[in-house]
Amino acid sequence: MLIRTIGQVKNKLCKKFARFLGGSLSVCSKAAVEMAAKDGELRIFMVSGEVSGDVIASRLMASLKKLCPFPIRFAGVGGTLMTKEGLKSMFPMEDIAIMGIWELVPHLNKIRVKLKEATEAAFIFQPHIVVTVDSKGFSFRFLRQLRARYRHQGLVGPVHFHYVAPSFWAWKGGESRLRGLCEFVDHLLCILPFEEEVCRSNGLNATFVGHPILEDALDLNLGKDCCLNEWKVQGDGEGFRNEHRISSGTTVITLLPGSRLQEVTRMLPIFSDTIKLLKGSFPELTTVIPVAPNCHVENYISRAIQTWSVPTILIPGESQQLRYDAFSASRVALTTSGTAAIELQLARLPCVVTYRAHLLTEWFVRYKARIQYISLPNILLDSAVIPEVLFQACTPKNLVEFLIKVIHDEGLRKAQAITAEKVLRLLCPSQNYISKLCPPELRPCSLDYSPSMIAASTILSHTQQC
Repeated sequence: MLIRTIGQVKNKLCKKFARFLGGSLSVCSKAAVEMAAKDGELRIFMVSGEVSGDVIASRLMASLKKLCPFPIRFAGVGGTLMTKEGLKSMFPMEDIAIMGIWELVPHLNKIRVKLKEATEAAFIFQPHIVVTVDSKGFSFRFLRQLRARYRHQGLVGPVHFHYVAPSFWAWKGGESRLRGLCEFVDHLLCILPFEEEVCRSNGLNATFVGHPILEDALDLNLGKDCCLNEWKVQGDGEGFRNEHRISSGTTVITLLPGSRLQEVTRMLPIFSDTIKLLKGSFPELTTVIPVAPNCHVENYISRAIQTWSVPTILIPGESQQLRYDAFSASRVALTTSGTAAIELQLARLPCVVTYRAHLLTEWFVRYKARIQYISLPNILLDSAVIPEVLFQACTPKNLVEFLIKVIHDEGLRKAQAITAEKVLRLLCPSQNYISKLCPPELRPCSLDYSPSMIAASTILSHTQQC
């Protein structure tokens, strides 16, 4: 009787899952769903190799738990935010958070060891689904090795998803490499509007889910009387200034030196020298540094600013609201190229984008890049609205010149605000697109806007339709 009851429950769950995802089960998908029901859980192995990926993955984990009718057990590699959602990382995410070409060489052996560890752990875990987030250098090697391991054993492996498509559009010959991903990536979750069509034309399953940074607006505007179509986060700048006793005549500048230790150690000294020079033009000057949730980065910055002559406020890495409060209190931001540029667009804080790397890496970028700009807003609009000061031109003297211009030039400041509205609308899937993509049962008001919910729905639907 008990066995029959358990079987009935499993069948009900499978049927419910099919209805929940808006379709009938195929032979392949039925096996995947029944395995989850049989095991009493859905096992998902996730890998993220950097701070931005940790944010994306943690939100995806939360959305998966909301949508899936089965309990989910996670394993893999991630950071503090993924840990809060139930992942016990098998090794520190920072071990694989390495960017660049020449910068990677000293770490090659460690990366090989971590790849072997992750592949073995995933195979032992026997996941129904594998999700890698960004960090394509590590992620793609991991997915390739894991698929090879299953094939070598003559086994049918889990479905492979990769969240954040590789920047094929940024490099000469980048699109031609997409076809090779079909061997070990079953579905790409794209965050830029033009990526899906190109990926599909090269034989890849792909879905545009929207840019993850839009979820900052959803999280921080929750319960407020605002129009989400504006995609804007208004922090409490006045409250921030009052709390930190910053006078009305003080110029506040946000500094965003990066999330990886290697880039922070390269960029923060340049930022420091820039602020020293800038103090000559702004005697009352305070800097704010929102620190990435990376203990190595936090320790480095905390030690470095002890010798600074300008008052500096550190914002904890996991304090999302304080981050936007600091943006609202600031006049301008100096940021390393990356996701931070989109955050500043969401806050409507004018900025200057900059980057330095090893000389050989900079040479390679100049030789292989097919795009003129490095910051995503400029790339999407094909316009240099946001000043970019890169590589050899990235000197304190040049940065001061651009910062002063952005601080005083109201026309330039207004142009950046207008650019922000255009860019953020491009990064959000249209309502018609979402209606076609997601079944009505999965479309509460939150799903209409949340990239992580769209991504979670896509993952579960793919399992249902594979």
